[in-house]
Amino acid sequence: MSSKPSTPVASDTSSSKSTIKRNVTVQDILLYIPNLIGYFRIITAIISFLYMKNHPVLTSIFYGISGFLDAFDGYAARKFNQGTRFGAVLDMVTDRCATSSLIVHLAILYPSYTVAWQILVSLDLASHYMHMYAMLSAGSTSHKSVDEKQSKLLNLYYTNRTVLFVVCLVNELFYVAIYLHYHGYFIMGTSLAVLSSPIWLFKQVANVVQLKNASLILARMDADDHSKRD
Repeated sequence: MSSKPSTPVASDTSSSKSTIKRNVTVQDILLYIPNLIGYFRIITAIISFLYMKNHPVLTSIFYGISGFLDAFDGYAARKFNQGTRFGAVLDMVTDRCATSSLIVHLAILYPSYTVAWQILVSLDLASHYMHMYAMLSAGSTSHKSVDEKQSKLLNLYYTNRTVLFVVCLVNELFYVAIYLHYHGYFIMGTSLAVLSSPIWLFKQVANVVQLKNASLILARMDADDHSKRD
């Protein structure tokens, strides 16, 4: 008795699971891990402001936490593929607001140097705003995408994560050290201010360079637009 030949089981292509892309909502973006870190940075910075007048140790701790976490939001964005425009702007705005707020308090502690503090705040805000606006206007996806042809110094500063982290961290340490110097701390105040001053100076030079470069980028774009118009 002959057995019936077994019929091969056809693969059911219709049952295969197709990749379904989930729509990402605004709430999802706001709750991304790097952005949550950013919110915590803002909270710790504000706490440091509240303690700034009379509690130098607590101020340094909370301000330090806010600054130190600056490295982790970028790491989280890369690790979890959660880089966003909102996160990039949140990061920069938090940095600028924290630094400016500390410098404002230094102007209260050292009123004789008020003009110097005003220049430092203005340079910090203007250089970063113009740099970001110029890079985005030129079609760059990130303000950190600086080509070596534009500026070797800015290319080193923005593309080397170690350099960027160290310079930003030491720049903040310099201002904290000046603050602690006023309150009588020698090692974490006077000594740290002296040791961190060269890198702090490098940061100010970088601010001047990026302000100049951003101005030239925008001026070139304006020149091209007006040439086409005429």
